[in-house]
Amino acid sequence: MIYKQKVGCKLENLKTLRDFIRESLGRHGVHELHISEIVLALDEMCSNLMIHAHHCNPLDLFELHITVENGKPIVFEIIDDGTVFDINKFDEPALGNLVHDKRKGGLGIRLVKSIMDKIEYIQRDGATVCRLEKLVRKAVA
Repeated sequence: MIYKQKVGCKLENLKTLRDFIRESLGRHGVHELHISEIVLALDEMCSNLMIHAHHCNPLDLFELHITVENGKPIVFEIIDDGTVFDINKFDEPALGNLVHDKRKGGLGIRLVKSIMDKIEYIQRDGATVCRLEKLVRKAVA
């Protein structure tokens, strides 16, 4: 099953996006803990995209696709034509350095990488696709 949501790049749209993710995954009996982790990771990715690539321009759009197949990792694709920032190439500062330097930023990327099983960037039809995967278990009935 594939779910699709088109989103304007203003931060107020993040709630709609979070609700879309929760509803889509909830239909498949995904455990609430996994849903919460995934929502957190995708919220971070999408807010960074809105802020850094699109400067919160509500006229700029991106899409989120969620693909759920039994026995396979759930695939999340953030499809966009903005500036690419590949988090796999980001040199994460040591956690101690962030605290010592009182530096803002950098923790969200660490968080996303710890939640998702796989993150990759591909080009498709002139757009950049950030593809994230997460293998989850279903809630116990």
